[in-house]
Order: sequence, then structure tokens, then C-alpha cells
Amino acid sequence: MINEPSVDALVRKLGSEENPVSRYELCVVVSKRTRQIIEQMQATGVTELPGKQKEIVLACQEIMNGKVHISRD
Repeated sequence: MINEPSVDALVRKLGSEENPVSRYELCVVVSKRTRQIIEQMQATGVTELPGKQKEIVLACQEIMNGKVHISRD
């Protein structure tokens, strides 16, 4: 279970006052980014992240750091 960053903090960071993000949208964004990280790791031959960090935690941290944004088509 991921405790840090919190789900509410991720929802606030990913969305905005004008375009709030739902928990479902957050789940989709995190799962897609996690899949991308796993695919990149497989392509480069990396077997685990530094500190034995999980891919989903890295995806959540990237959202909190502003590296991942949502685009609505």
C-alpha cells in the first residue's frame, strides 16, 4: 500500500481548480505510467529500481514532482 504521497495529494497535483481529476482518472494515469516504466526497464535490461523501489511508487512520485501530466482529448 502506498502511503506517501497520498491519493488526495496526487488528485490535487494532477488536476486543477478548473479541471479536477477523479480518483479513477488518477488510477488510469498511474497504471499507464507504471506500465511505461516496466517496459523501459525491460528494454534496457534493468531488473530493479534503486533502493528496491516499486514501479508504481516511482510513477506516483513523478506525478508529485510534476513530471507526469494528464491530457484529455
